[in-house]
Amino acid sequence: MIVFGKTGQVATELRKLLPTATFLGREQADLSDPAACYAVIMAAKPDAVINAAAYTAVDKAEEDTVLAALINGAAPGQMAKACAELGIPFVHISTDYVFDGQGDAPFKADHPTAPLGAYGRTKLQGEEGVRAEAGTHAILRTSWVFSAHGNNFVKTMLRLSETHDNLTVVADQTGGPTSARDIAKACVEISKQLKTDPTKSGTYHFSGYPNVNWADFARLIFVQAGKTVTVEGIPTSAYPTPATRPCNSRLDCSMTETIFGVARPEWKDALSACLSELETK
Repeated sequence: MIVFGKTGQVATELRKLLPTATFLGREQADLSDPAACYAVIMAAKPDAVINAAAYTAVDKAEEDTVLAALINGAAPGQMAKACAELGIPFVHISTDYVFDGQGDAPFKADHPTAPLGAYGRTKLQGEEGVRAEAGTHAILRTSWVFSAHGNNFVKTMLRLSETHDNLTVVADQTGGPTSARDIAKACVEISKQLKTDPTKSGTYHFSGYPNVNWADFARLIFVQAGKTVTVEGIPTSAYPTPATRPCNSRLDCSMTETIFGVARPEWKDALSACLSELETK
C-alpha cells in the first residue's frame, strides 16, 4: 500500500497501523506536482492507496489559492486516475468545509455542496477529480481532527492553559471532534472492504460522537487534563478570521456504518487517550 503523507496527524497514525506500507512525504511525492503523484503510483503498482496529505492551512489558503488548488484540487484526481488504471482502491480524506455550514441538521453525503472559502473549494475540486476517474474509491469527509501530534485544537488549548486562567472560545460552531487515530482505522478498514467489493465506492462521512461546540469541547479538554481554566463562549463574529468557518459541521455518518460497519467513535474516549499520549512526550 502507498500512503500520501508522512508527518500529518492521520498519516502518523496510519504509520502505526500499516508498518509495511510506503509513506510518501513531500520529498518523495510533491503534491504541487500532480503528474508526479500519478507517476509514483504507476511505478510502484501498490495494492491500494490512501491520500492523507492536504493543504490544511485554512486561512492561508485564502491567499495561497494556486498552491492549495494544486495540492487539494488537482493531485487527488491524478492519484485516482492511476488507481483506476491499476484497478486498485483509492481512499481520499476530505472535509466538512465543502458545505455551507447552514442550519443545524447533520449533512448527508449527497447534500449539495457550497464551500465558503478557498480551502473548501479546493477540497471539493479534489473530490470531483476523484469521482471523475470512476475507479474504486471512497471519499471520506471528516471534521475537527485532533491527535497528540501536529497542530490542532486540543494542543492549542493545552498550550494556552499554561499562561491563561480564562479563555474565550467560539460557541456557535458545532461539529464532531474526530481523533486522527480513529480516522486512520476507518481508512484501513474501508480500503480492505473496497478490495473485495468495489461496489461500495462512493462518498462517506466520518466524525466523532457526540456533536459539540468549540467552547464546550474546550471545557471537556480542561476537565480531562485537570486544568483549572474558565471558558467564556463567544459568537463567531467576535473572533474574525481570514477564512469563514462553517457554523454547522455536523455530519450524518449513518451510511459509513451501514455500508462498512464503521460506527462513529466516542471522541471523549479518544481525547482521554490523546491526553495520556501527550503526557508521555
